[in-house]
Amino acid sequence: MTASPTPRRAFGFWICLALVMGNMIGSGFFLMPASLAPFGWNGAFGWVATTAGALCLAVIFGSLAHAFPKAGGAYAYTRQAFGPTTAFVVAWSYWVSMWVGNAAIATGLVAPLATLFPSIIDHSAIVTIAIVWMVTGINCFSALLTGRVQLLTTILKFAALVAVVLLAALVIGRSGGEVLPPIRLQDLGFGGETGIAAAAALTLWSFLGLESATVPAERVKDPSRTIPRATLAGTAITGCIYLFACSAVALLLPVEQVVKSGAPMADFVALYWGPFAGTMMAAAAVVSAFGALNGWVLLQGEMPWAMAKDGVFPRFLAKTSSRGTPLRAHIVASLLVTLVISFNFTRSIGDLFQFLILLATSAALVVYLACSVGALRLARQGRLPAGRARLLVFLLAALFSCWALYGAGVESLLWGMVLLLSGIPIHFLMRRNLPPGETVSSLGPDDQELNDA
Repeated sequence: MTASPTPRRAFGFWICLALVMGNMIGSGFFLMPASLAPFGWNGAFGWVATTAGALCLAVIFGSLAHAFPKAGGAYAYTRQAFGPTTAFVVAWSYWVSMWVGNAAIATGLVAPLATLFPSIIDHSAIVTIAIVWMVTGINCFSALLTGRVQLLTTILKFAALVAVVLLAALVIGRSGGEVLPPIRLQDLGFGGETGIAAAAALTLWSFLGLESATVPAERVKDPSRTIPRATLAGTAITGCIYLFACSAVALLLPVEQVVKSGAPMADFVALYWGPFAGTMMAAAAVVSAFGALNGWVLLQGEMPWAMAKDGVFPRFLAKTSSRGTPLRAHIVASLLVTLVISFNFTRSIGDLFQFLILLATSAALVVYLACSVGALRLARQGRLPAGRARLLVFLLAALFSCWALYGAGVESLLWGMVLLLSGIPIHFLMRRNLPPGETVSSLGPDDQELNDA
């Protein structure tokens, strides 16, 4: 172990793009058509609305990464805008959401894996924990290996979704569009249980992770240029894939069949290309979840490492391996993931997955709102260059974040508040217990001025 050497900048544009796309596209998206089928065309317009909001958030994170290319992502940005205490509280809830969310991703990975190997369902907890530590081992070995795994899995899942889009295009083209249900104005609407707003709230979860490239900034080549490009491109490309792949399956299969399907995309492919192609699509869902877990495990180690370097987490977590990976931070976070899975072993996979996703997404939405408001504040102070058009985008991103929190529901909002409030005593406890000179040690002049204020 070494104190904290400068990490090797192993992540170029393509790996950062894979990190953004790979963390957004998990196994859950392959099930999304089942949830959106009752919405009809409102579901497609819901994707359009959510993609527009996600792109506004991508501009926020791209602008912040360009101005402040520091490790820690949301932690670094909120520290610049609001000072160390607010930054810690926001980052704490975000970090907790990461390892809780990773327990959900790992749990969700076992479901499609069990369709390929049914015998593992009796040992699902052991298999889930084994997968977590397999991915942790990859992340502990080297950032370069992590990046290559992320790139490979993203290419495979992207190819599978493009195949769905191409198949849908062929089916629609051969029928002259007659296989699609007609667009009737009386069926379109913004409100209601099956309206555009409800569909957009549902599809929002698929964009969580658009900020992924901002967290490991110290491992990125030319971060002030690479991270904004990867964040914007990754969000835009993923939004288009979401719109066409998910909408095609939801609209082209009978609603009664889709809503009852445990693998709607696999069913769609199998219908036209045979059972083997459907099995390959199920395998793509496994690869997709594995890639998402790989990317999020990277972030769950990078976040506490960046905070430990600033003195707001124990210095123990700032130590790195000889390869420059935050080995201790990865091990601690994955131990917490293991505990979450073990303590919830008695729950069904479906119940556990829903609870963990609720907890993880609530914290992510709070982070989005904090960064949006922080960007507006930094722009007003003249520390974040922004013209009128960009300021408008910042404002839209803040409004979108507020709407997303509202759309997430009361339970999600309450869990977000619980995570935020839990960070306050922990922050002051850590500051009191750390030796003099190790608290908020990396504050620059601007940060110290905000802290004093």
